Amino acid sequence: MDTLSSLDMIFLLGGVIATAIIAGIMAGLLGVGGGIVLVPVLFWILSVTDFPPDLSMHMAVATSLATIIFTSISSARAHHKRGAVDKDLLRTWAPGIVLGALSGGLAAKYINGDGLRAIFGALALLVAINMATPKTLVISDRLPGSAALNGAFSYVTGFFSALMGIGGGTLSVPLLVAFSVEVRRAVGTASSFGILIAVPAVIGFITAGWSVPDRPPLSLGYVNLPAAAIILPFTVGFAPVGVKIAHTVDPKWIKRAFAVFLGITAVRMLMSVVG
Repeated sequence: MDTLSSLDMIFLLGGVIATAIIAGIMAGLLGVGGGIVLVPVLFWILSVTDFPPDLSMHMAVATSLATIIFTSISSARAHHKRGAVDKDLLRTWAPGIVLGALSGGLAAKYINGDGLRAIFGALALLVAINMATPKTLVISDRLPGSAALNGAFSYVTGFFSALMGIGGGTLSVPLLVAFSVEVRRAVGTASSFGILIAVPAVIGFITAGWSVPDRPPLSLGYVNLPAAAIILPFTVGFAPVGVKIAHTVDPKWIKRAFAVFLGITAVRMLMSVVG
């Protein structure tokens, strides 16, 4: 692993802190948990330090999920105070999300770094296109009444969110809005999904990476504790700021700016797989 100068370390630390602040605001604003921002930045930082490429994406995803546990709690509490968490929807989707997230965390052991980057890049690009589209896709005027369909939607949300290292909002908010759930209620409820996704997914990533060699010091499986400790105060502290923005201004332009960032990130991630 290359030796970094003190200046390099300061720039990297500053980059992580700035990213954590943005991730916290996005978690509250869009219900996305912050991982959609954290994962690519953590991956690039590990790449800069010449970290083993087969481990970089796994460590980035798992460490992001560990921080999402606490960021989602902060965001969900703030949304709950404003009455934006749909408890009935939360109870309906909770079992599928938990099972899907645990499955995703355990499955990550059998997917190499290129595979994880391809999954992240492809899904992030689809999300970016959806966020940039002025007219929201509408499938139905209500959520399906079928328990099997709700179970399938929630399982897929949990599974792919765990593999991407993100909270549930990135995938669930567009889906819920497509079924005519009011956007602030979708975002508020999705912030609670983040907790249900992150806890079982982290357990899966810790278990899957427990005996993997060449991990950095102070790591539990694929979760790096020092990196999580640096990120957490900023994501947790700034999540309520994002909630305040979500309930006071039209997030349309912020969503579009985020879509541009996410699109660029997704393309770069996909290029790193084929390059």
